[in-house]
Amino acid sequence: MRLVKHLLEGKGSAIHAIGPDAPVLDAIRLMADKYVGALLVMEGVNLHGIVSERDYARKVILKGRSSKDTPIRDIMSTPVLTVTPHDTVNHCMKLVTDKRVRHLPVLEGGRVIGVLSIGDLVKAVIEDQAEELEHMQRYIAG
Repeated sequence: MRLVKHLLEGKGSAIHAIGPDAPVLDAIRLMADKYVGALLVMEGVNLHGIVSERDYARKVILKGRSSKDTPIRDIMSTPVLTVTPHDTVNHCMKLVTDKRVRHLPVLEGGRVIGVLSIGDLVKAVIEDQAEELEHMQRYIAG
């Protein structure tokens, strides 16, 4: 069973973050520049929330707010669901499914060390299933 730490080893631990007082427009630009769907909302090493394209659509666009005048803190999701490096991929999949979130910050000792997306988790599950299928086929054939 693969653990979160194994996924981070493969994908890296890049963290894209923005401060809570930054305007939403800056967050949208940063997400576009980094090709990500969410940013952690942090002050220094402290995690305060997460802001996603979904937050933008629901809390800015649909409410007629200004992207340049609305601070991140007004639309970020909080509290943030987090996982540890020792959690299993299955545990993470259950969290994203049950809680309907798409990103899970990874914390170790209270510090953010990475972020997993639902895409990272699905890819890991598919790879694990393919490996298991290959083992079964070899067992049956051999």
